[in-house]
Amino acid sequence: MDTIQNVLAVIVVLGLLITFHEFGHFWVARRCGVKVLRFSVGFGKPLWSRCDRQGTEYAIAAIPLGGYVKMLDEREGPVAPEELDRAFNRKSVWARIAIVAAGPIANFLLALVAYWALFVYGSTTVAPVIGDVAPDSVAFQGGLRSGQEIVSVEGHETPSWNEVNLQLIAAIGADGELRFTTRDPSNSATRTHDVPVQKWLVRQDPPQPMSSLGITPWRPEVPAMLGRVLEDSPASRAGLEAGDRIVSVDGRPVTDWVAFVDVVRSHPGTDLSLNVERDGVTRSITLRPESRQAEDGGDIGYVGAASQAVEWPESYRREIRYGPIEAIGQAVTKTGEMTWLTADSIRKMIVGWISPSNLSGPITIARIAGDSARSGVETFIGFLAYLSISLGVLNLLPIPVLDGGHLAYYLIELVRGKPVSETAQAMGLRVGVALVGCLMMMALYFDLMRL
Repeated sequence: MDTIQNVLAVIVVLGLLITFHEFGHFWVARRCGVKVLRFSVGFGKPLWSRCDRQGTEYAIAAIPLGGYVKMLDEREGPVAPEELDRAFNRKSVWARIAIVAAGPIANFLLALVAYWALFVYGSTTVAPVIGDVAPDSVAFQGGLRSGQEIVSVEGHETPSWNEVNLQLIAAIGADGELRFTTRDPSNSATRTHDVPVQKWLVRQDPPQPMSSLGITPWRPEVPAMLGRVLEDSPASRAGLEAGDRIVSVDGRPVTDWVAFVDVVRSHPGTDLSLNVERDGVTRSITLRPESRQAEDGGDIGYVGAASQAVEWPESYRREIRYGPIEAIGQAVTKTGEMTWLTADSIRKMIVGWISPSNLSGPITIARIAGDSARSGVETFIGFLAYLSISLGVLNLLPIPVLDGGHLAYYLIELVRGKPVSETAQAMGLRVGVALVGCLMMMALYFDLMRL
C-alpha cells in the first residue's frame, strides 16, 4: 500500500512541478510572438492530446519524468516563409533569454506561493529546547546548556528544530565559530554563544549536526507503551499489540520508550524475554528483533513497532502564522534562503565538502513524497516547495541541454555580438547529455544503496 501511495504522490508532485516549469516557457514564448507547436507533460508516446485554435498540441505522455515545449524553429525543421517571424531562432537574444529563463522562474514562483499559503494557514511546531549537552562537546565549550531554547543560528531565526538543522547544514565548511542565540527558561533574556568549529561537517556522510555539536534535543518522557504495531513485523509475530506496556526485558525494568529502543537496537537476531502489561494483566512474550544495517554499516535490531503519541507541554509549542500581507515577505525570504541553500550545497558537493551520496533520484523522491503526503498537507506542500526550488536551481546550472546551458550561450552571444557556432553547440550538447546522464546514474545508484 505504501508503494502505491509513493508512486501516486511522486506522479502528482512531478506532474505539478513539470507543468508549472513548462508553462513558464510556454506563457513567455506566446507573449514574445513565438509559435508553440507542442506542450507536453512527460516523454514518449502521448496518452492524451488535443490542439487549440493556434495550432498548439497539448499532450500528456507515458513517461512522467519530464516535459517540454516545442517551438517553431528553423534549426529543427523547415518553416513556411509567412511564419518566419514566429520562429524562436528569429527572435532577439533578449526574447530568447526571457523564454528560457521563464521555466526556472515559474518554479521559484510556485515555491513562493506554496510558502505563502503555509505561512497564512499557519502551523504549530516544537521549540528547539536543548535536552542535554555532552560535557566534552564543542557546544559545552560555547556555553550551551540544558534547558536553553535556541532562538537563532548565525543570525537566522530558528523557531523549530527543522530551522536549526537547516542553518547548521547551510554552515557546512565553516572554520572558526558558529554563533547561537539562546533564551533561558527562567526569563526572556537572550544570550549569544560562539561555538568553536573546524571544517564543520565537511565530508561527514550523512551530516549529523546535532551529534557533532554534542546536543540532544529535549523530548518529553515517552512511556514504553506501544502505539502501533506493523503487520507481519517481528513485534506482531511475537504477539505484541497496540496499547501494550513493556514492563521489563530479560528481567531488567524498562523505564521509558528510549530505553526499550536501545535494548532492541543492541540485540539484533537475539531472543528477548519481555514482561508486558495488557488490560491490567502481565504476561511473558519472547521477541526476536530482525537484523538491519545501520547508517554506520553495523547491524541493529528492528521490531516494527512505534510508541504511543505523547502530548508536548504547551510551553514548548510555537505557532507560526502571519497575515496575508506579512506572509508575502516571509515567503520571499524563505524562498530566497532555500534557493541559496540549494545552490550552495551544489557548490560544496563540487568542491568535495558534501558527499555525492546525498544525491537523490526518483526512488528517494517517491519515498519522501509518499511520506510527506501521509504526514499531512503542511508537510506535503513544504516538500513540494523545496523540490520546486531544487528543480529551478538545477535547471539554471550552465550545462548544455539544461536551461542554464542555453542561457550561457545567449549571454556569450550578447558579449560577442553573434551566436555561438552550431559546431560548438553540438559538441556542448553531447557533453551536457553525458553529464546529466552520469548524474542520473549516480542518483539512481545511491537510491538503490539507501534501499
